[in-house]
Amino acid sequence: MDGLFYGLRAMTWREALMLAVGGILIYLAVKKQYEPVLLLPIGFGAILSNIPGSSAIGPHGFLTKLYDAGIITELFPLLIFIGIGAMVDFGPLFEQPSMLFFGAAAQIGIFLTMALAVVLGFSIKEAASIGIIGAADGPTAIYVATRFAPHLLAPISVAAYSYMSLVPIIQPPVVRALTTKSERCIRMEPASSKQITQRTRILFPILVTVIAGLVAPMSLALVGTLMFGNLLRESGVVDRLSKAAQNELTNLVTLLLGITIGSTMTASEFLKPATLLIIGMGLVAFVVDTAGGVIFAKILNLFLKRKVNPMIGACGISAFPMSARVIHKMAQHEEPGNFILMQAVGANVAGQIASIIAGAMILALVR
Repeated sequence: MDGLFYGLRAMTWREALMLAVGGILIYLAVKKQYEPVLLLPIGFGAILSNIPGSSAIGPHGFLTKLYDAGIITELFPLLIFIGIGAMVDFGPLFEQPSMLFFGAAAQIGIFLTMALAVVLGFSIKEAASIGIIGAADGPTAIYVATRFAPHLLAPISVAAYSYMSLVPIIQPPVVRALTTKSERCIRMEPASSKQITQRTRILFPILVTVIAGLVAPMSLALVGTLMFGNLLRESGVVDRLSKAAQNELTNLVTLLLGITIGSTMTASEFLKPATLLIIGMGLVAFVVDTAGGVIFAKILNLFLKRKVNPMIGACGISAFPMSARVIHKMAQHEEPGNFILMQAVGANVAGQIASIIAGAMILALVR
């Protein structure tokens, strides 16, 4: 392996194909700007790991050491949750608590895809790891896959982050197929402008953590890190820590997480029929989650005097804040001046919480 040109001499079509896959991910990150902070390091990690004889992987490879230290230990995704919590403002959700229902409804694809995966021959733990792709929450998908199916981590993580980046492409056709022009033009009343007290903002992450821990202690790692990050933000007394969590911590861990995930995309592990099946089922989960939120809103309108714009239901996924922006842009396109951004953000924040709860439920229930 130490000879000159060994990488070239040992290269097969399988490694060459994976190098091309890495290049495509980098292209999508740079040219199309699809989730570049993750797809770019993932793509480069795939290149590093698929050159034969690479010193980046293996017993002494730095990427393998990062994988053992940050992925197997679940450290990287949990640190990401601290950063996400510090970035999320739950204010729109406090103003519109009903948006929580949209977050819950948009998780249905997770469980339907789990059932489909079991039917297709995957074990229950593998099926749970595949289904969680539909949460559109990369760290949660990585966390669950690391616990239940580490051998499927590469396709699951790549699918999760790829579909998150493709929200502007995937969601609009699904929403249009399920709604009429008049439904997409429904105007909603402005969100309440009532002042949310600092006490409420501080108590929220503490109470959510305690309640989640009492109900399902297994959820504390996921819920607790998210809520700790939010407490840093809302306490108002540790601005430096909050900003560090939002910026330095999140940026560094995202970089290490991305390139480490990319290193798992070796030809021997990635080029299997099961990989394409997993990526396909991940898309099914994502589409069904989007559809579930929209359909829930349409059913809700049967009983409401003041109708909600059913497109809001699509924001119940965890792709925050991309989904909210996409849906608001659609509303503006359908009828200029139709401002539903605050409601969309409320549902999107609810989706962030719901995806973590869904992941925690899976961890607690699947044995």
